[in-house]
Order: sequence, then structure tokens, then C-alpha cells
Amino acid sequence: MADSGGPVVHGYPHLDTVRAAITALYKRLSYDTVHTFDTSVAPADVAFSDQDDLHLGVQRIAREMVRHLRLPDARMIVSFRGMEHAAYVELAAGPEYFIELNDRFRTHRRDIGAALAHEVMHVYLHRLDLSFPGTRDNEILTDTATTYLGAGWLLLDAYREDGASSQKLGYLTPEEFGYVLAKRALAFGEAPETWFTSAQAYTAYTKGLAQARRDEQQPPLTAAGWAGRRRYAKDRRYAADHGAGVRGGGAGYSFSTDGLGALRVSFPCPTCLQRIRVPARGRVRVRCALCRSVLECDA
Repeated sequence: MADSGGPVVHGYPHLDTVRAAITALYKRLSYDTVHTFDTSVAPADVAFSDQDDLHLGVQRIAREMVRHLRLPDARMIVSFRGMEHAAYVELAAGPEYFIELNDRFRTHRRDIGAALAHEVMHVYLHRLDLSFPGTRDNEILTDTATTYLGAGWLLLDAYREDGASSQKLGYLTPEEFGYVLAKRALAFGEAPETWFTSAQAYTAYTKGLAQARRDEQQPPLTAAGWAGRRRYAKDRRYAADHGAGVRGGGAGYSFSTDGLGALRVSFPCPTCLQRIRVPARGRVRVRCALCRSVLECDA
């Protein structure tokens, strides 16, 4: 698990991979299984004070993560050592998994829940046989899955930055964590704003929420603004006159023709980011086959 003690990268440099990770979760788990995670880990269940016994407290939080991810036959053996990264898990056959936490967590206990959430998610994804190629993309998948399945708000809350120092856990930027958390909040009707102890985490969440809302306001969705609808109509006319291959830039839609030459448009579902393809001929209500979202479109 990455541990950034230097300058924190901001923005959305990994957004394509994050969106692919959300789609992969729905494809691998199914809508029904994703929605069994409709309640996030509660702040009280991962609270860890300086008065608590270190090793008993760590094991208690590890068990909470195992419970949350429904891994009843998995046992996490947690220890501490000096190392470059924040944490590491040995992905063996189980049922015992050995997690190592950076020695600094002995005295920075408020972030132990975040570190364990990420490492236990590695175990969960390992058992699902769900991975992305390459260390970077696989870690982004892990951060995204942790957040979307209800434990990753802890990773965002571990982000703190002031004039003298900074801390961030995980591979996603703070805004990307905010984006995934907002996607989850919109899908499950949660309001995570009250859980943050870090003011910077709250700010990153609000930025991520704005980005997530923009996904719901892209043409051909009827919630798109006037400028987006006007640009879409222009692109649709051009595609009709010149054939397929026209793309809507940052809006994500693209046109093609079916076997009979009729124009169709494909665009990402604002919930699960799976691409949906519909006839480009006006108002239509679409149901995403992957996440079951019902979308009002003016295609």
C-alpha cells in the first residue's frame, strides 16, 4: 500500500482506470452482491484510542474488516515493522493472511482502519480472482473497490495536508477517492460528509462529488445542460451525414451504425460506467443491464 509523505498529487490522473474498476466490480460481483454492501463501515466500529491495547485493537479492527467484506473463514494476523510502504499483505491460500503495518501506525492509530481496509480488500479481490494487469492499475482497483464497497472513506479521511507536512494513503488522489465515494453515495443514498475528521478530506469529497454529478449531466442524458445538448445535436447531424466514428470529446459518447445503416450512440452509464448503446432517434428510456439504473435519454 502506497504511503505518500511528500507532495500530494491532486486531480484525476487515474480516472479512466477508476471508472474501469467500478465497471469490473459490477461485472464480477453482480448488481445483487454489490448492493449487499449498502451500509458503510461505521466510524464507531473502527475507533482506536491511545488508551486501547495496541495488538488487541488492531485485531479487533481487522476482524471488523473481515466481517464487513464477508470473509468468515479468513483470519488476519497483523504485525508491525519498519518499511517504506504503509502496509503489506501476503496473499497466500488462506485461511490465515499475514498483514504488516508500518511501525509509525503504533503511534498514528487513527489511520490503522484505513490501512487494514486496503489490505483486507487485497484478500477479498484475490479470492474473487479479480485483478488488473500491472501493480499500479491493480492498486487503483483495490483503492476503488475498498471505497465503493463501503470501507474506503477511511482512506480518504487519512489524507491530511498543511504547510509543514502531508499524508495520504493509497494510490488514488484525494479527489479520486472523493469521486468514488460520491459514486457510492449516489448509488446507495449515503451521506458520508459527517464521517470525516480531516477538513482536507471533506474538501476532496466535495470536489469528487461535483465530478460524479457531471457524469449524470452528459448527453445524451436529458439532464445534460443546454450547451451539451446543442453540441450533441451537432455531432449527431455530422455523424448522420458522414457516417460513424464521431466522438463527443470529453462527454464520452460516440456514434456508429448498425447492420441496416441506422445511427446508434453509445455512452457510459453514469452509475456503473458500462457503455450503453441505443438508437440515435430522440427520447428513450434505457435500463442499464449491469447496474439496473433507469436513464432518461434524448438520443
